[in-house]
Amino acid sequence: MDITDTQRAILTLIAERIEAEGVPPSQTEIARAMGFSSVRAAQYHLEALELAGAIQRVPGRARGIRLVAPVGEVADTVAVQAADATADAISDDALRLPVLGQVAAGRPIGADIGSDDFVLLDRVFFSPTPDYLLKVKGDSMRDEGIFNGDLIGVHRTRDARSGQIVVARIDDEITVKLLKIGKDRIRLLPRNPDYAPIEVEPDQDFAIEGLYCGLVRPNR
Repeated sequence: MDITDTQRAILTLIAERIEAEGVPPSQTEIARAMGFSSVRAAQYHLEALELAGAIQRVPGRARGIRLVAPVGEVADTVAVQAADATADAISDDALRLPVLGQVAAGRPIGADIGSDDFVLLDRVFFSPTPDYLLKVKGDSMRDEGIFNGDLIGVHRTRDARSGQIVVARIDDEITVKLLKIGKDRIRLLPRNPDYAPIEVEPDQDFAIEGLYCGLVRPNR
């Protein structure tokens, strides 16, 4: 299959979701998982995958995506193609990003934290461009397509709008959640009904550490 790195990542996402949950992701879930700014970008890549013969789509169905090959064969094909791509010359669009730790808990993330663990990635996986990666621990953002073990890109900033997915610090813990800013309170919402929202209390040490801007899923 002659497909791009982004399309390989989407194909892997589809295969993993089918294997784990029995159903493919929706276009909205694909857009969120890949950090696209619109569903149209996900549609474009799905159209390309269909033209390449990797998937079939059922018109009129929200999750009407079918893999042409079995899940195991898809994973093997993507792995081989990813290895071939790695062997090619590194493009100018490559990002060398440090992995600074886990997103669930730990020391606050600041500009002075160093790391000897770096990952080389194509910048098309992310928007905006990330400054570092964090490894996800837990499944509280499952419905955003963010799973345990994923590496999420974080764009370092103190500013965020209500409705954005952020990496936030509460006292000495780091979490990734959906930010909701009300008139008299700030809430951090999980995207998994098994978890309760986090209410930020006035006496807590709270700060936005960065914006979520996409992810990559290491081979497991």
